[in-house]
Amino acid sequence: MFPKACWGHHWDQVGSRLVFPLLMLKRHWQRCQPALCEQVMLNRRQALLCGASFGAVAALPVQLAAQTREHLTYPPLLDATRSQRFRLRAQAGKTRFNGGATTDTLGYNQDYLGPTLRLMTGADTQAEVENQLRAPVSAHWHGLLVPGDVDGGPHQAIAPGQSWRPVLSLDQPPATAWYHSHVHGTTAEQVMFGLAGVLHVTDGQDDRRGLPSAYGIDDLTLVLQDRQFNRRGRMTYNSGMHDAMNGFLGDTMLVNGQVGATAVVPKGIVRCRLVNGSNARIYRLSLSDNRPMHLIATDGGYLDRPVALNAFVLAPGERAEVLVDFTSGTNCSLVSENIANSAMGGMMGGRSGGQFVVLPFAIDTTLPTRIDGLPDSLDGALPNLDITGASVRGFSLDMSMGMGMMMTRSNEQFSINNAAFDESALNFAVAHNSLERWIVQGDLMMHPFHIHGVRFQVLSENGQRPRPENRGWKDTVLVNGQVELAVRFEKLASRSAPYMYHCHILEHEDGGMMGQFSVS
Repeated sequence: MFPKACWGHHWDQVGSRLVFPLLMLKRHWQRCQPALCEQVMLNRRQALLCGASFGAVAALPVQLAAQTREHLTYPPLLDATRSQRFRLRAQAGKTRFNGGATTDTLGYNQDYLGPTLRLMTGADTQAEVENQLRAPVSAHWHGLLVPGDVDGGPHQAIAPGQSWRPVLSLDQPPATAWYHSHVHGTTAEQVMFGLAGVLHVTDGQDDRRGLPSAYGIDDLTLVLQDRQFNRRGRMTYNSGMHDAMNGFLGDTMLVNGQVGATAVVPKGIVRCRLVNGSNARIYRLSLSDNRPMHLIATDGGYLDRPVALNAFVLAPGERAEVLVDFTSGTNCSLVSENIANSAMGGMMGGRSGGQFVVLPFAIDTTLPTRIDGLPDSLDGALPNLDITGASVRGFSLDMSMGMGMMMTRSNEQFSINNAAFDESALNFAVAHNSLERWIVQGDLMMHPFHIHGVRFQVLSENGQRPRPENRGWKDTVLVNGQVELAVRFEKLASRSAPYMYHCHILEHEDGGMMGQFSVS
């Protein structure tokens, strides 16, 4: 049993589920003002959609207007490439979003979110994660190829007042990863209120590659989140039946924890490291003037060359690195389609219901232009795994739609292969360095599927060649029907510290759509 009154909330007598005070408020769906609609370049029909409640399509997130638009800031950089050590402190904080009332938040080393960690591949880095909260937390290194006992999943929960000191031995290619709390049953709430951050794995060779590398100037770390605020401007999260079923969708866009900010960029090539840190929202990203984005890296690292895309999908847990060309001196905005993804009626396929602004860009000619041309090639390699003779496993991401799910708040609302997550039960074991073919099917809606401790190749999506953004190395993939994966298990995970596989809609993960396996 845990003590009450932790950061303005309490622990229920069940002893493991964080319970937020009930807010006796109806959802408030903001209606667009004409100036705002003009600012975010919505047409009249799309503006009306902004005022709609969730139904066939969820309400559009909006960028709140300010008289003087603030410049986007970036998480503090915690560079451990030389010291080969870093310390994170999970702490309570207070954050004022867009001038509203103060929200009780969580963060690593700060009030909301965490620093950007920069780690050197080919080195051992000593980490320390201290828990100053009055509830268990963890730090899962999402995208790091490390053994199960240092993965930071549910089996490495850190008790209040305690510290965890794993050594991260990295031998993977450079990549953008992230970290977040992963305590089963409270992952969605803890990430919602700030226990997440970004992680750069580097080899120090980006200048040689001709890639932007000046942190916060031409190399931008961008955490995309949608959140909900009440009339006082306080962030709220009251996961009722709809959010538990479909995953939480907010009505306000945040980038790096900021509302209504603009990214100031040089008149040159700019690198955007995009991290979908939302609980459930799926983005289909493009630029407002239809200029191409050049994809250079997926979850697991660099491609062999930049790939020009007019738009691409980024699901919860996924990362993508793109280059944007601002040499023309013309501003633009990063925008997203509003994708419907609901189990209410089984809306498979992700219909679009309008467009919203994620982040405006504004050129500042006083900033140094370091890179003014796109590289012809990169030194990454596309996966090409030979699955001849590989063992095959099938996975069904299941949603119970009976009245039992409608009424219960138990952790057995969702399952994989009809088995809800049981932390004491191992689902299967695989052999070290083996290769398997996984066939994953989604039920009733789209599900982002994440596997800990591996990177995989997407072989097909619904029997077709993978989308361009899924042709590099991945650790998370959006299942919109069926995907086929080639998975190699290069790291060890014992029965007492297994790897997870799960839906990365955080409410589904907390609700039991997760399993675990060992590698030996």
